[in-house]
Amino acid sequence: MPSIAGIRWERPEQEGSVTYPCRQEGDPGEPILFRQDFPTPDGRARFVPSPFTNAAELPDDGYPYALITGHQLEHWHTGAMTRRATVLDALEPAPMVNISPDDLDKLNAQTGSRLKVISRRGEIEAIAKVDAGLQPGQVFLPFCYHEAAANLLTIEALDPYAKIPEFKFCAVKLATVKE
Repeated sequence: MPSIAGIRWERPEQEGSVTYPCRQEGDPGEPILFRQDFPTPDGRARFVPSPFTNAAELPDDGYPYALITGHQLEHWHTGAMTRRATVLDALEPAPMVNISPDDLDKLNAQTGSRLKVISRRGEIEAIAKVDAGLQPGQVFLPFCYHEAAANLLTIEALDPYAKIPEFKFCAVKLATVKE
């Protein structure tokens, strides 16, 4: 690829990092992308408005919650490295599902209760964690726990324009797990 032609396998190992784009050997790379222009015939950016569309699956009577998945501070990506870091894993050792205080009350549950998060594709169990930053009807599940894999729940629908899978949002229902 022309924009990374100056990056060979050895270079990041020797230098620690190489800034992209790096077009030829010895190129220090660009600390700021598109400082002068964009890679278009006239050098100008092309901004194309994208019309609003709803997600492929919205909450309904059977699955009333919107599941949002993402990173958490202590673990990122799949947790393959951070869950091996004893300090980070000690901070967040078990799968948590963040839920608004109102919704936790509706479930007659509390922080520390085990909840089952169920979608049309699967179910996982996680420990409830109250999160006042969430709106009622929203739940957040980090995707770094293999034992509570968020993508077992998510939908494979693609955004019609960007062709990005909707792995960050789907409809779910919740149930308390009897201990």
